Amino acid sequence: MRNVKTALPAVAMTAVSMVLTLAVVVMWLGGSMHWGVALVVGLGIDGGWLAALAYDRRLAAQGDHNAVVTGVGWGFGAIATGVLVAHAVGEDSPGPWLAVAWLPLAAKALWLVHGLWERTALTPDALEAIQGIQQEARDEAAVARARLRAEAATEETRLTAVTEAGARVARVQAKTAESLSGAWSVLEAARQGDGTARALTCVTERVTPASQPRWDLPVWGPIEPVAAIEAAPALSDD
Repeated sequence: MRNVKTALPAVAMTAVSMVLTLAVVVMWLGGSMHWGVALVVGLGIDGGWLAALAYDRRLAAQGDHNAVVTGVGWGFGAIATGVLVAHAVGEDSPGPWLAVAWLPLAAKALWLVHGLWERTALTPDALEAIQGIQQEARDEAAVARARLRAEAATEETRLTAVTEAGARVARVQAKTAESLSGAWSVLEAARQGDGTARALTCVTERVTPASQPRWDLPVWGPIEPVAAIEAAPALSDD
């Protein structure tokens, strides 16, 4: 049924072209020769065109192609078109005849389209299988796109959270470092100040008169004692 969609227009246009060609040949040659001879000439043109078309169609049905046969068919189509154009030129009002002069070539073009349709036609089962494969591919692509978008959104959320946490930690560390720096500066200023030395001297002189006032800054962390260096033996001239 699907082939009929392209075959019927080609058949109809071929029939109209053959009738027009035959009529024009009979009218054209009927005045100079017997109408029977003109009819034979017209039928010869149409018959040659139809024979070439039938042979070309049989080869196409067998999956074959012959360029010579195709060329002969197009040649007969060109002859029929030339006959119609020549008749139109000789008429007082050539418009109507020129309007139908292209029908033989159009019929050949429709048969060409029909042949291409047949070579690319598929059965309903094959078309259904192809549609299923295409639908499956579209579904897989949609799922893959959705998965990638979800993973990208999750990664974006994770990176945002990590960045915000890192920023908070950096702010806390900066504040802590600033506080420690201020405290260290206060301790260092107190250690280096003259008032601190005098205060320590007043306190230590009552306990140990020979001691020197000394105040070291506190040290955080474990301290490993260092072993004392033993005295080296004295060198002699012996």
